[in-house]
Amino acid sequence: MKQLRPLWLLIALMTSWAWAKPMVLTSPNDALVVSIEMGETIHYTVIHRGTILVKENPIAMTIESDVVLGRKPHLKGSHLRSRVTETVESLVPTKFAQIETEYSEAELTFTEGFKLVFRVYDDAVAYRFITELAGPMKVISEQVQFNFIADHHIYFPEEESYLTHQERIFKYMKLSEITPQRFSSLPALVDIEGGPKVAIAEADLRDYPGMYLEGTSGTTLKTRFPGVALEEHQDRDRTVRVTKAADYLADTQGARKFPWRVMIVAEKDTDLLENNTIFLLAEENQLEDTSWIKPGKIAWDWWNACNIWGVDFRAGVNTETYKHYIDFASEHGIEYIILDEGWYVLGDLLNISEGMDMEELFAYAKQKNVGIIPWVVWKTLDDQLEPALDQFEKWGAVGLKIDFMQRDDQWMVNYYERILKAAAERKLMVDYHGCYTPRGLRRTYPNLMTREGVKGLENCKWSADVTPEHDVTLPFTRMLTGPMDFTPGAMHNAQERNFIDRFTRPMSQGTRCHQLAMYVLYESPWQMLADSPSMYEKEEECMEFLGAVPAVWDETHALDAQVGDYLLVARRSGDEWYVGAMTDWSPRHLTVDCSFLPEGSFTAQIYQDGLNADQCAEDYKMIRESVSSETSLNIKLAPGGGWVARITPN
Repeated sequence: MKQLRPLWLLIALMTSWAWAKPMVLTSPNDALVVSIEMGETIHYTVIHRGTILVKENPIAMTIESDVVLGRKPHLKGSHLRSRVTETVESLVPTKFAQIETEYSEAELTFTEGFKLVFRVYDDAVAYRFITELAGPMKVISEQVQFNFIADHHIYFPEEESYLTHQERIFKYMKLSEITPQRFSSLPALVDIEGGPKVAIAEADLRDYPGMYLEGTSGTTLKTRFPGVALEEHQDRDRTVRVTKAADYLADTQGARKFPWRVMIVAEKDTDLLENNTIFLLAEENQLEDTSWIKPGKIAWDWWNACNIWGVDFRAGVNTETYKHYIDFASEHGIEYIILDEGWYVLGDLLNISEGMDMEELFAYAKQKNVGIIPWVVWKTLDDQLEPALDQFEKWGAVGLKIDFMQRDDQWMVNYYERILKAAAERKLMVDYHGCYTPRGLRRTYPNLMTREGVKGLENCKWSADVTPEHDVTLPFTRMLTGPMDFTPGAMHNAQERNFIDRFTRPMSQGTRCHQLAMYVLYESPWQMLADSPSMYEKEEECMEFLGAVPAVWDETHALDAQVGDYLLVARRSGDEWYVGAMTDWSPRHLTVDCSFLPEGSFTAQIYQDGLNADQCAEDYKMIRESVSSETSLNIKLAPGGGWVARITPN
């Protein structure tokens, strides 16, 4: 622990805790302070540069026999580490290939058989329970609470029930507007007036239910959790509803680590775009051999409804159509294709649909050096796990897209990990859809390439929910917790007044360059090309970019951003740089300061909104310019616009 404290810290602590002697933990840069008090209860306060963010947040966990860990606790000992420096390798990098991090840590041991571990990074605060009890135990409840001291605004991903895909609009509202009946999934982002943004999240969720936030009609956010599933009802092949839940959260082991409760604190909006807290708090990689895990781009069939034309066969879910997708992927350097819903008779993964010759298709893909990823319903996969995985391995599948889990009670959380283990044994990568938002599991099992848990482009098929404002909110909220399978790449683009939701011939809101920029701004080691090969083949300039843009990144620099309004980000892959920008429905002028570039001369291949993009959203212009680290580019974004550049050394 540092012995000298800034004057503002001493004043804040005296004001808040004049009657107590708290344990104080300070971030390496002294910007964040956690003050922990242990008396009748355990609670903590978080202070950022002299301003109290949350005050006296209680910490408690009730286990069976009405034992409350944290009530009248007896501190047995403590271990403090004032400055821990780590370099973490990211096997499948999204923001950085190497993450340099520092934090302070306090491990508090109590005679009642549990520990509390607090960590304070320069940009986050987290704590977790560790229990050291013999045998099994039930967790009846956990008290997690956030007592904000003013009625701040919050980006709130409101839910209706625990049966949820967690595909939400982030509603901007006052804390006091959230009644006890309203609740949300994670993350939620609190907008501190005159201060930082504070994101509430969790990390390292394993063998435990997911956490939700609920309102109090005041400035406090409480939490709730789905109970253990006791009775279920299955609808069709995919939805298994919990019809009776237990009055406890988890039936687990008495000696274990519990999920981290996390507050990410961003002094600037750009800081949210570079934050790695959830990944850093997760358990380290559990796989010995990861050489077979390969990020890449994917030609996707479902969004475009297999609409291809100019061919001499009937397009649809059949062998000829998927050979066409393979040819397209092979020609443009796209690593994978997906076989989405329709390739098997629903309810039976071993019953192949008429018109699909899987052996022929996989042999053709191997010849073309394109991997195939079958889509499956989670329940059908679980019912037929061993024979289905054996079949996928025999065919030569490279991964699975697993869909419709829609829950995060303890059993379902364990399902995610169980499937990742079984998939890894057969060298299968995984994309989870119909799922809860990330908690860091991709670090523990790096064969988890991406996941949904996001209101993505597919919603354009049936609603007008996915607006440019939504698009420029997601990188600061949902993407803060991990990669998101938003599935960009629409070639039919529309301004707001021209948009129509069409299921089989969908379009996007915003400009063509808005869509292209997503490939730089949205993180997903499996990045989709959602539109039809026939559309892309008409757009040679766009395909020049889409064929080249990477799916993973060595380095990220957030250059300029404002939550819900716009963002401008530069990323490096090898010796190439990519820069992307997007805006909401407001047109904007932004400046790209190229000082992130190393010394030398570069050529920028730039895609920018056309002069008429405010009327015809598909209007764009591609130009090339010489740039260097001293270059400053003034760019103009149309309403719902975008801008993207590929920068290569000369």
